[in-house]
Amino acid sequence: MRRRRFMGLTAGLTSAIGLSATTTACGGSGGGDGHLRMLAAELTDDGSSQRYWEELVADFNAEHPDIQVTVTLVPFAEATEEAARLVAEGDAPDLAQLASFAEFATQGQLYSANDVLNVPVQSDFIPAVAAAGEVRRIQYAMPVFAIIQRLFYNKALFDQAGLDPDSPPQSWNELLDAASALRTADVPIPFGLPFGHSDSHVEAVLWMLAGGGHLTDAAGSYTIESPANVETFTWLRDELTGQGLTGEAKPEETGRHDLYEQFVSGRVGMLTADPMLLPLCEAAGLDAGTGTVPGRRGASLSTVGEASWLLAFNQHGKREQIGTFLNWAFSGGYENVSGFADENQLLPISTPTSQAMAVSDSPNHQRLRPFIDELPSATFFPSGKVSWNTVALDISREIGNTVREGSDVADILGRLQSAAEEADRDAEA
Repeated sequence: MRRRRFMGLTAGLTSAIGLSATTTACGGSGGGDGHLRMLAAELTDDGSSQRYWEELVADFNAEHPDIQVTVTLVPFAEATEEAARLVAEGDAPDLAQLASFAEFATQGQLYSANDVLNVPVQSDFIPAVAAAGEVRRIQYAMPVFAIIQRLFYNKALFDQAGLDPDSPPQSWNELLDAASALRTADVPIPFGLPFGHSDSHVEAVLWMLAGGGHLTDAAGSYTIESPANVETFTWLRDELTGQGLTGEAKPEETGRHDLYEQFVSGRVGMLTADPMLLPLCEAAGLDAGTGTVPGRRGASLSTVGEASWLLAFNQHGKREQIGTFLNWAFSGGYENVSGFADENQLLPISTPTSQAMAVSDSPNHQRLRPFIDELPSATFFPSGKVSWNTVALDISREIGNTVREGSDVADILGRLQSAAEEADRDAEA
């Protein structure tokens, strides 16, 4: 089964991919004032990242022959480290597509969005996505695309279990009822709970939001051990996992990709997933429905969101040329930045493009519409905090322990809280 890789779901390729014609290696002197070098992350395993950047750069170079852009693709898992290495060596790329940006911003290595984008372009960004690219209320990271999580369910299995295939559960009680019915109908995994992989923080924060809690408060301080979060993971331990509704496999040992494979093979009744699961279902001939993530007493008010970012490095002082490229790229609708999102089941990050897709007759846009509708209310990870990468790794490693039989949920979340606060202090030192 072909898998598309994005954000924490990325396993990483093993070597850099060099693009032909319009692309070169990122090292060197920079090629003069009319040359921009970009470091891009390889996000897929079907070559679409390479095709996208080849076409985009070729179009820009044709319209702006005085500014030649060259791109180097590297494995997603290596992109941030490679950018940091180049910056330290005094050979920073002018542009980079990365998942992390806070450390570069706090060290004064980036142009802000105000430095390189026109006001109309900035105002087109969906506010919730743009805000996630801020550090201390200044936007440095410019979104390329986003994903959010929704509930996926197998309509045929719902029908087999006597459930309405057009009415997914909206509350936790309804979720338990549906999972119980699926278990009675001999569905191997009534609800898939992936707490055993490198991006389990995604699932963890999703459940925090569904339970009325949060990862951070309005001031940006971590609230991992809040009473609401303790109640949420206790409920998952006792009511969902403890009642056998997540199947025989232990959630703390279950990966997301494994669940995706089992879902499209018809063994999973429900799980949460991003829109990139949609084409996998279509390829497998699976009739999958989606719904808002169930919350404690009704549909969750917010889902979790992730974004990929473009960063503009200031080491070589090419603000004007960078601005020309970025304003061109973000002003081109489907043909430019949104084109990659459209092709790869990712969500647009501009209001005009979202509005256009919302009324489009395209089958692809129609199935993405529920995701697009929820995007403005999504809660994005605190990527503007230098400590976040460390905290995310800690959560991913430990959160599965909360649903083990007899676990001390409050103690586990308390230790994660203490570690997060220490990471915050270290980042400020």
